[in-house]
Amino acid sequence: MRGPGLRTLRSHGEELRRRLAEHGLLRTDLEILKEGEYLVLPVSRTELPGPVEAELVEREFAVVSRPGPSDYRDVLADSAEAKALLPRSFDVVGDIVLVRLPDELENRKEEIGAALLSFVPSARIVGRDLGVHGPERRRRVERIAGTGGWRTRHRENGLEFEVDVERAYFSPRLAREHERVAATVTPGERVYDLCCGVGPFAVTIGRDGRASQVTAVDSNPVAIELLRGTLARYEFGARVAPVLASLETFLPVAGVVDRVILNLPHEGIKYLPSVMRTVTPRGRLHYYEVTPRVEFERRAEAIVGSLGSRDWKVVEQHVVHPYSPTADLVAFTLGRSDR
Repeated sequence: MRGPGLRTLRSHGEELRRRLAEHGLLRTDLEILKEGEYLVLPVSRTELPGPVEAELVEREFAVVSRPGPSDYRDVLADSAEAKALLPRSFDVVGDIVLVRLPDELENRKEEIGAALLSFVPSARIVGRDLGVHGPERRRRVERIAGTGGWRTRHRENGLEFEVDVERAYFSPRLAREHERVAATVTPGERVYDLCCGVGPFAVTIGRDGRASQVTAVDSNPVAIELLRGTLARYEFGARVAPVLASLETFLPVAGVVDRVILNLPHEGIKYLPSVMRTVTPRGRLHYYEVTPRVEFERRAEAIVGSLGSRDWKVVEQHVVHPYSPTADLVAFTLGRSDR
């Protein structure tokens, strides 16, 4: 059946699919076309809700013979009990799918990978996520379906980032945090993005243009290389200064700034006393950590106590996303008084 479609890079495909589905514009009775590095998504009309990173084209689409599954687990499981044993969620980074699998599903990993590869329109490769390790926060991944390497371009909040999921830290689950923190920056602020990974906080702040200075710091040379690659594509790239350094070497010589971001969820607490000395009076410190749910209500008091100063308080805290069955990634915004 011939009709209108939106042609976009595979790396943009999942974001565009979700956006079209949210507005009721994606035709689910027609199959998505794959044209090399591009996807063509069939749409019900050509009047679109705002600008999109895609070209409007006419194509011949195959009719879907039967409704596709709304959950990748439906491809694998023939009962509710079997479905419940499979992971409910997965992450999409560009054209890469990452999924965490418990040991009891080891013998089904290739089957799960194939199901995800067919379910996610933009998918090129599926990796088993074995977690982030080491001081440079490199993710261990095991290929369970698809082809190619682990480098990709990921799009979020209207920006496109150079990412290597195996060699530098990046989490697509923080997209709302990147936008939220950037929106709090006021004109003229100086900002440190510590342990920046590929730099989504820093790049988003730089794009918005209110900060007078944005310094992105990481000890992983691959992360800094990827950040530089992202910045090179944008006119605002000069607003962000990438710095290759560990916290141990950077903090003792760092000047004071108005806002600091520290996203080091498992060991950031040990750096907080040093980090707080880089924040101006009335400044803000955005701190992220994995917090057991039973400690959420009293964790703010414990964090402030670890700073050894009465000048600080937690002005806001919220759960970013679940981390494990008993813990969440939590965002804490700490404020410094002008005393």
